[in-house]
Parts: sequence; structure tokens; C-alpha cells
Amino acid sequence: MSKKSLITGTASLALASLVTAAAMPAMADGFYGDVRYRYENVDQDGIANDADASTIRTKLGYKSDVFSGFQWLAEGENTSRVFSDNYNDTNNGKTMYPVVADPQGGIEVNQLWVSYAGIPDTLVKAGRQGINLNNQRFVGTVGWRQNDQTFDSVLITNSSVDNLSLAFTQISKVNRIFGDDSPKGELDGTTRAANAIYKVSDSLSVTGYGLWIDLDDMALYGLSSKTYGVRVTGNTAVNDDWKLVYEAEFAEQSDYGDNPANYNVSYFHVSPALKWKSLTLQVGFESLEGNGSQAFQTPLATGHKFNGWADKFLGTPDYGLEDLYAKVAYVIKGQNNLLDNTKLVAVYHEFDSESGSMSYGNELDLVIAHPLSTGNLPFLKNGSVSLKYADFNSDGSGAFSGDADTTKWWLTTQYKF
Repeated sequence: MSKKSLITGTASLALASLVTAAAMPAMADGFYGDVRYRYENVDQDGIANDADASTIRTKLGYKSDVFSGFQWLAEGENTSRVFSDNYNDTNNGKTMYPVVADPQGGIEVNQLWVSYAGIPDTLVKAGRQGINLNNQRFVGTVGWRQNDQTFDSVLITNSSVDNLSLAFTQISKVNRIFGDDSPKGELDGTTRAANAIYKVSDSLSVTGYGLWIDLDDMALYGLSSKTYGVRVTGNTAVNDDWKLVYEAEFAEQSDYGDNPANYNVSYFHVSPALKWKSLTLQVGFESLEGNGSQAFQTPLATGHKFNGWADKFLGTPDYGLEDLYAKVAYVIKGQNNLLDNTKLVAVYHEFDSESGSMSYGNELDLVIAHPLSTGNLPFLKNGSVSLKYADFNSDGSGAFSGDADTTKWWLTTQYKF
């Protein structure tokens, strides 16, 4: 199939999948689901062929009513390839193509949990579940990829103290985005996380957290770590038109469990933003320390949210990472037509090593997204469509895995019911 016909077919299927899904009637109370189609293209230096990944992800679940404090949820998930499988999905051995980590899989149990709310101001939830802590920098579901990351765990939350939200989880298995058929599909071990958010005022919240990862696989002992951190978020009015939004975070990480290394590294992130009506102007600086042999790692994070959408830094290089970035976002409002609620985002990154004075490169990220929620298309009110682009330009230092010029773009449509 030619590239032109593939792209034409992709666009046709994207529209057809969205319209077909939108035509489905809403199911009975308690049932829910979504259909998400995505085409992803990757052009990476050093690999002769472009990746062309065309996939559909479907979810179907049921959430019960609460009875005597108990509630349960069951959710299945499936990812299927359509049109093109010319990509390395990490399972199919097609290393002549760049990686697109959306492997085809059978129907998998994505979530299956039971909760109990019979204790005042407390919820206990046990089973396979999605967990997103804070901004997902340390624990998240990796919702960008077609297959979610979920956790076999017990999660306890409590709000008995005014303005204080507490959470504690113990995780026995991490079900990763690579799926049940992949040797990398699971992380076994004991992971514990504690999180406390105190709302100081309407404009200031302070979060303290701890994360203890102890993995069972000898090949992954190096990812076992303990992390302690504090995070501050808030906003304040500059004048009648402008608002300052801010976040700052600091954490320390060291070896834990069976990790054979002996190290201590730090993490720092500050990101102020100015908002005016539908416009957001943001700058940020994120630093993950590395000493040449060990670096600050976040193996359970939603990594795609951080350090560029080309996903070059899902693992921190040994010499660490400094990410200086600027972001402009604008939401179209007041047009009373199809353009309303369209979001435009541009982000520019400069990447350097935290130690060793190396430049890794730069990246430009762009996205246009529309929720299809305008009155002109009421039958698509639960749908969305987006076009996304990432262009990483390497400085050729060779200082980290995957150091190569890489361009990616995505067309995504989704419908939730």
C-alpha cells in the first residue's frame, strides 16, 4: 500500500470510526465505554523505514451502584491493528521500523476492583485499577497510549481532616502498556506510595509524598528506589485580566530494596504561567539529576506528559536531564461555529545533561484538538479529534539511548459513551 493511499485510508477510517461510534445508543445505567482510533507516523534517523501504525482501542466497562457501602467495577480493553502494521510494537520483532508502543492484543482485563465506603470519610479500593497521583510525574496510567497502565493494588483515601486529602496504596503488580503477551508487560514486586495534599487556601495547596519501589525481577533491580518529595501549586490574580498560575516541586531519590547501587539524586521542577481569558503563556524548568552512572528515574510515571512528546526521555540518561521549555496555549471561544472550543498548543524544549555539560537537542511540539461539543454537531457531543506533531532535533552527543533526529505525528479520534 502506498503512503498516499495509506494516509487517505487512515483519514477515512478515522472519520468513519468516529461517526459509527457516535451513532451507537447510550447503554443502560452503569455501562460505559469508548472507541479510540489513532494513526501514528514515526520518521527516525538511523532506521530505514518510517513507522505507520493504525490502531483502534476499545473499552467496555460496568460500574455498579453502591450497596451497603460496597461498589465494584469491571472493564475490558482491546487494541487492534487496521490498515497497517508497519511498525515495531515491541512484541512483533519488526525492528526495521521505529517503535510505536501500541501492540495488538486480545481482550484484556483493564480494571476489576471492589471498593468499600462504610468507614467515615474513607474509601478502600482493592483490585486492578488505574491510579493517577498528583500530576502523574511518579505514578500514572499512561493514558496517551492505547493500552492503559494499571495497578493490582489496594488504595485507601481519607478526607476526615478539613482541607487535607490522604492517600496510601500498596501495589503488587504493574500492568504496563506493552500488554499481556509481552515479556515487559508486567512489573512484579512491592510498591508503596503515600500522598498528602493540604489546601492552605483557595489559591495554594501543598503536597507531600513518598514512593517506595521494590521490584522482583533481577534485571530491573536498578529501578528499585525510594523517593520523598514536596509539591506546591496555586494561582493568584495579577489584575482584573491576568492570573498567575504556578507549580514548584522538589524530590530526593535513593536506592531501595534489592538495588545493587548506592546513590542519591534529586529532582526539581518549577513552572509559572500567565493566563488571560483563553490564552496561557508558560515557561518551565525541570531537572533530573544524574551522576554519570545513576540518574533520577520515574518508571511508573505517565512519561509522555513530560520532556517532549517524541518520548526521547522516558528513561533519564545517566548524566541526568535538564528541560527548559516554553508553552503557548489558546482555546478558541465565541465563534458560535465548529471552531468553538478548539485548542491550539505549541511547546518548545531545550534539552541538556544535568551534569557533564552536554547538549542533547531541542524539540518542537504542536497540537490542535477539538472536542466536537458544539451545537452544530450534537450527535458527536461525546467525541473528539486531534492532530499532534513532535519534532526532536538531536545535537548528536550520543549520550543517551535513542539519540537521533525523530519526527512523529498523530491523528486521533475518540468517542465516549
